Amino acid sequence: MPVSAAPTTTDATAVGSGAGTGAGAGAAGAGAATGPEGILLRQARRESSARTYARSLPIVPVRAKGMTVEGADGRRYLDCLSGAGTLALGHNHPVVLEAIRGVLDSGAPLHVLDLATPVKDRFVEALFETLPPEFARDARIQFCGPAGTDGVEAALKLVRTATGRRGMLAFAGAYHGMTAGALAVSGDTAIREAIGPGADEVTRLPYPHAYRCPFGTGGGESARLAARYAETLLDDPSGGVAAPAAMILEVVQGEGGVIPAPDTWLREMRRITDERGIPMIVDEVQTGLGRTGAFWAIEHSGIVPDVMVISKAVGGSLPLAVVIYRGDLDRWWPGAHAGTFRGNQLAMAAGTATIGFIRENRLDEEAARLGARLTAGLRQLMAAEPAVGDVRGRGLMIGVEIVDPDAPPGPDGSRPPAPELAAAVRAEALERGLVIELGGRHGTVVRLLPPLTMTEAQADAVLDRLCEAVPAAVAQRRSA
Repeated sequence: MPVSAAPTTTDATAVGSGAGTGAGAGAAGAGAATGPEGILLRQARRESSARTYARSLPIVPVRAKGMTVEGADGRRYLDCLSGAGTLALGHNHPVVLEAIRGVLDSGAPLHVLDLATPVKDRFVEALFETLPPEFARDARIQFCGPAGTDGVEAALKLVRTATGRRGMLAFAGAYHGMTAGALAVSGDTAIREAIGPGADEVTRLPYPHAYRCPFGTGGGESARLAARYAETLLDDPSGGVAAPAAMILEVVQGEGGVIPAPDTWLREMRRITDERGIPMIVDEVQTGLGRTGAFWAIEHSGIVPDVMVISKAVGGSLPLAVVIYRGDLDRWWPGAHAGTFRGNQLAMAAGTATIGFIRENRLDEEAARLGARLTAGLRQLMAAEPAVGDVRGRGLMIGVEIVDPDAPPGPDGSRPPAPELAAAVRAEALERGLVIELGGRHGTVVRLLPPLTMTEAQADAVLDRLCEAVPAAVAQRRSA
C-alpha cells in the first residue's frame, strides 16, 4: 500500500474524531453513529479510564499493511509506534499471514496448554539458534502468559526460587510491566503506589543517562559513577542491602525515555553480578529481534545474561512471552509458573516466520543503517530547533527529547522538560499523517519504533513530517 501525501487539513480535532470527507465520516444521525466518530464516542463511554493510546491517537484503524495504517475516515498514516515495538515486520506481513494460515488450514489444535507440538518445537529451535551459543547450550525456556509482564513475573519467581533470596536490584527509570512484581521493579512511583507491599524488597540503582545524568556530570562519567555506586553499595556492610536474588535491567530503557546503556557500563554490571553470585535478568521485551541494530541488544556489549525475558516481536504480532535461563536455575516444581494461554500456536508459528525473515534478510543490519539515517536527520533538527534537547537511541529505537526552548540550560547543559509542548508535537505529527508516542519521566520524549521493514523513502517521510511538527508546535505555543 503506497504512503499517501501528508494530510492538508489543519483541524486537529477533525483528524482525531474521524470527521472529514473520508468513508464513514457522515454528517449527523445514523452516519455519525456507525462511522469513526460514533465508534470513538462509544469507546470513550464504555472502556476503562485506564486506556492510553486511544486518548492521544484518536483514530479508528480499519486496514494496515507494512508501515501504513488507514483510518475509517479514509486517511493514511505512517506508523512509528508499531504496536509499541511488537510489529517487527510491520502490519500484516505476508510471511506472518502465511504462517498463521498454515496452522489454521492444517487442522492443528489452537489451544494445547504446554503440550509439545511440531509448531512449538520449530519455534523453540528457531529461537535458540539466535541466542549466544554459550547461553543456548544449556538454556531452558519457560512459556508464560501472553504478555511481557508475565515473563518478568516468571523471571522474578525463578531467581527467588533458585537463590532462596528475596531482594531485587533494579534501576531508576525502568519499566518492566504492569503486574505487581513487574511494577515493583519499575521506576515510576505513581503507578507503583497501587500495588501495595513488595516494592520495599527492591533496591533501586542509578541508570546512566548522558543528557540528564543523575550525578550531574553527563557523558561517560555518568556510566562510571553509576557502576561505582552499585559496587560500593553492594559491598558496604552498612549499606542496608542484603544479598539480592537478582539484578534486572533493560539494555535500552524504552518507556523510561529511550536511554541506551553504555556498553562499558553493561559489562561492569555483568562483572559486578558475576563476582557476587547475583543472577542477571535482561529484559529484551522491546529491544529483541533486531530492534537495536543487533538481533539481541546484549550483543552490542557482548554480555551473556543468566535470564532473558522476551515478548512483543517474538510472537510475530500475536501475544507470546517466554523466559530463557541458565539450566542450573531450573529448580521449579511442575506448575510453579503456569498459565492457560501459554501455548499460543498461532503466535509461535508467526514468531518462527518472523525470526526467519529477520535473519534471512539481515533486518538487524537494516535497522542499524536506517536508524543512523534517522538519527542524523534528527540531530540536524536539534541543531536548528532549541525545543529538541537530545536525540538518542540505538537502531530503530529512537528518542527525541522535547524541552522548553525559552528556558536557559541548567548546570549540566539540559533544558527543563516540556510535557505540554511534547504533546503538541505528537498532535502536529498526527495532523501530518505520522503516528508517534511519548515516553520518559515527564512524557517529553518522542519515541520512534518503526518496523524493521521501513524503506528509505518512508524514513525520509518520517523525518520530513517530524521536522515540520516540532516548529509548528513551538509556534503554536508562542502564539497562545
